[in-house]
Amino acid sequence: MLDPLSKYEAGADATKPSRRASAAFTRLHGAAPSGVWSAPGRVNLIGEHTDYNDGFVLPFALPHRTAVAASARDDGLLRVATLHDGVLEEADPVAVADLEPGVVGGWAAYPAGVAWVLREQGLTGGADLVIAGDVPAGAGLSSSHALECAVALALLGLADRAVDDLPQVARWVQRAENEFVGAPTGLLDQTASLCCTEAHVLFLDVRSFESEQVPFDAAAHGLEVLVIDTRASHSHTDGGYGARRAGCEKAASVLGVAALRDVDVSGLDAALDRVPEESRPLVRHVVTENERVLAAVGLLRGGRLAELGPLLDASHASLRDDYRVSAPELDVAVDAAKAAGALGARMVGGGFGGSAIALVPVQRHDEVVRQVLAAFAERGWATPRTFTAVPSAGAGRDE
Repeated sequence: MLDPLSKYEAGADATKPSRRASAAFTRLHGAAPSGVWSAPGRVNLIGEHTDYNDGFVLPFALPHRTAVAASARDDGLLRVATLHDGVLEEADPVAVADLEPGVVGGWAAYPAGVAWVLREQGLTGGADLVIAGDVPAGAGLSSSHALECAVALALLGLADRAVDDLPQVARWVQRAENEFVGAPTGLLDQTASLCCTEAHVLFLDVRSFESEQVPFDAAAHGLEVLVIDTRASHSHTDGGYGARRAGCEKAASVLGVAALRDVDVSGLDAALDRVPEESRPLVRHVVTENERVLAAVGLLRGGRLAELGPLLDASHASLRDDYRVSAPELDVAVDAAKAAGALGARMVGGGFGGSAIALVPVQRHDEVVRQVLAAFAERGWATPRTFTAVPSAGAGRDE
């Protein structure tokens, strides 16, 4: 570890991840980086655990980003460092040619996994990477995918490879996460980080990759999306996420369909009669959640944002009771927010901890936050972090 970097940072933008990554790179390597690329975290307005079932999702990008300052190396080594609380931590250098699943562990597995996947695309050169970001880690806001997407764009940029197929980049990042890191994630997070645009939610059909940027201006309707980071532990590499994905695949096989997306809500009861009892809650959640995404898109197209609340509530109930991926902290956050005047609320992300969102009238913001904090304090839990989520731009080059 190296000393804090405050004396190397100056100016109004010093706290931006891209500025911090660039300053840290210059200090560590004695020269400015060739470029800085960054990617955002995301919030999924609705459509949870539908992505790996070929379904529909509705995410938007956060203003919080992970930045990667990068330069090429001529010795084939991948050298990665991350800046945390003003201190740089370096991973052991590794030859790109030697990268294989299991060779690199911990946080460094995420950038190494991207380099491993891109090696098959002809990117065999080495690189110096320095990472800085402000996407809350472990909060279910896709911090790992923001990192991987930024690394992917950085390595492609260093190789002068045009990035004209962002969905393909998302698939590469997914493979890095699935096969190198060992987390069986779907395509929602990577695609959101790469493809979302400012002031819109991304309506994505994961099977076809057809998408629509749907305007989403909550403030114009006197509303906001409040994120409540419960600070409860969250990890996609834990077995619960993978078990549910495997359960969905098993149910689809029993039903003779490619994925649960192929089960229409009108045929749900018949499908439930055909699958094993333990699979029924999973099937019910996926089918009804896809319907909730379509209903939400219809409301947004009609400018009826205030009517989203019941859909968010139903999504949380389904994730809690059928998919069983909620946690006490998430349930308390949702219940307290609604009791304080939120129009609707639900957990977001893979579950087992992380964050919840609440659709809140702007004038109720302070009261909602107050009651959520009070509910956590009453139980002796860590104070949650709250912030208003504003749909922001997707990944790209910063410098």
